[in-house]
Amino acid sequence: MVEALRDQGLRIIGLKQTLRSLQQDRVSLVYLANDVEDHIKRKISIACVESGVELRAAGLSQKDLGSVCGIEVGAAVVAVLKP
Repeated sequence: MVEALRDQGLRIIGLKQTLRSLQQDRVSLVYLANDVEDHIKRKISIACVESGVELRAAGLSQKDLGSVCGIEVGAAVVAVLKP
């Protein structure tokens, strides 16, 4: 997981960008931080089901997920793009 999230060319960070990429059928997998608010969980969960994309718990807090992605702020959602 960590290597895919560090590769800037293969990932999208953030809810809005992930939702847009799901609509464009560009996503193969979505990771969700453990401490995400319920309304965000619902929104991304519905979008993943509609797109047929797997949603996985990252096992990390938003702060840690952002850090793994190389950004200084937290990340609630990170999408891995199709190759």
